[in-house]
Amino acid sequence: MNNKANIFLENDTHRGMPVVLVRFPYNPEITQRIKNYRNSQWSQTKRCWYLPFDTFNLVDFYQQFRPLAYINYEGLKNYSESATLEANKGNNLKPDNCETNELLTRFKAWLTHKRYSPNSIKVYTDALRNFLSVDQGKPLNQLTNDDIVSYLNKYIVLKGYSFAYQNQVVSALKLFFRQVVKTEIRVESINRPRREHKLPNVLSKEEVKAILKAPTNLKHRTMLSLIYACGLRRSELLNLRIGDVDSKRHMLIIRNSKGYKDRQVPISDKTIEMLREYYKAYRPQTWLFEGQYKGEQYSETSLQKVLRSAVTDAGIKKPVTLHWLRHSYATHLLESGTDLRYIQELLGHKSSKTTEIYTHVSQKSLQKIKSPFDDL
Repeated sequence: MNNKANIFLENDTHRGMPVVLVRFPYNPEITQRIKNYRNSQWSQTKRCWYLPFDTFNLVDFYQQFRPLAYINYEGLKNYSESATLEANKGNNLKPDNCETNELLTRFKAWLTHKRYSPNSIKVYTDALRNFLSVDQGKPLNQLTNDDIVSYLNKYIVLKGYSFAYQNQVVSALKLFFRQVVKTEIRVESINRPRREHKLPNVLSKEEVKAILKAPTNLKHRTMLSLIYACGLRRSELLNLRIGDVDSKRHMLIIRNSKGYKDRQVPISDKTIEMLREYYKAYRPQTWLFEGQYKGEQYSETSLQKVLRSAVTDAGIKKPVTLHWLRHSYATHLLESGTDLRYIQELLGHKSSKTTEIYTHVSQKSLQKIKSPFDDL
């Protein structure tokens, strides 16, 4: 049995400065390592260690602490790999200038016009800003595919950034050079990295039950339960309004989700009764789940803390995130015999290939396979 601890990272401010808080259950080995880690300091008021945000490097932190613990960085709301890239590129940076700012403004305006999501706009413009800040040794309109490959190898691949981030950089540069700048670059020839094929993290039904029973607060228990009951993304839960619960038709309406799509998910009598009990106790005004003040949307950071507390109270050592509940919902549906096409619709997946990944973690399918070892 794996008894690794969990380290939770989250954004905060301390003495007016942005920091990354490092929280973990008491562990002498982790404590000694964080003491010796660069720029780390102890906060008496927050009762945890913290690191300056502007010099924080997630890749380096992961490499240093992964042998000792699971690293949960879902709480890094304002952190992206591009932020670390910006702080660790080296000395061949060129300062921001009017031309760079103008190009970024034009690129952002085009993305906005094409209705890219706010998160995509931020990720793409950050990636482009990092690219433009490196001295390529020639004007933009003279850059070639070889220059792009060289940049990707030097500043993305060799720095150890993820497949996903490399893919985001490629997407940003393709759009930029196709729509904003006329160059020698053949956009269609810029290759993406080979895709990683990671299996989704899935909890057993017993583990899910323990997590959902752990919160003593009715609102907290209802939020986590609804994520699992309907396979919701974090943003989908927080964006629910009171009118999105159609109890007569036993449907939950999820509006303007990923890809600006709406969908409906069936809700059972048990779920409806749970929501009614919650509504009578809290009487939300606008959002289904509101924060400290009426009409205020519940925050992502607070929801992550709710899950973290529930996982700890349930005695589960795995680095569970909110998305694990969605993965578990899909896998448990598949194991109970639900057709994959319906699961695709319930999850709001555009492609069936995205949904098919759950067939690789379904115990119902895997447990039928008999090892040839058993016949020896």
